[in-house]
Amino acid sequence: MKKRLIEIKWGLIFVIMMLLWMYFEKAMGWHDVNIADHATYTNLVAIPSILIYVFALIDKRKKHFDNVMSWKQGFISGLIITAVVVILTPLSQLITHELITPDYFENVSAYAVNQGQKTNEEALQYFNLGNYLWQAMIGAAVLGIFTSALVALFVRESS
Repeated sequence: MKKRLIEIKWGLIFVIMMLLWMYFEKAMGWHDVNIADHATYTNLVAIPSILIYVFALIDKRKKHFDNVMSWKQGFISGLIITAVVVILTPLSQLITHELITPDYFENVSAYAVNQGQKTNEEALQYFNLGNYLWQAMIGAAVLGIFTSALVALFVRESS
């Protein structure tokens, strides 16, 4: 467990960044008055997300592997960070939708219906906490695995 503290630390940093990002989105109006911009601008979270994995794997390489880390070692470290993020995703989603932006589901449902993208029933079935919990967990796992593989490729260092 002690040898995985770096990954746990960076997993927690990632979750905190996501909560701050949700607060930023809410402040930008992407969850209410500017909700039409949400689908485009929410993708910008990829930048700090990837950077966190880069910093995490560099940190791991320096502190645990004496600056020599294979792709496999970096990938495994990234997978552990991803596991921490996935485990904490239900809590972060609860904080997001109960505290940071409690009106999001109502707003996005109304927007989707008004734009003719979904019927009212379809919107209610899609935009809810249960569905978003699953989407966020699956998304965190898939994107975390992909990011881990890619970042490990660039951060690896041989002797």
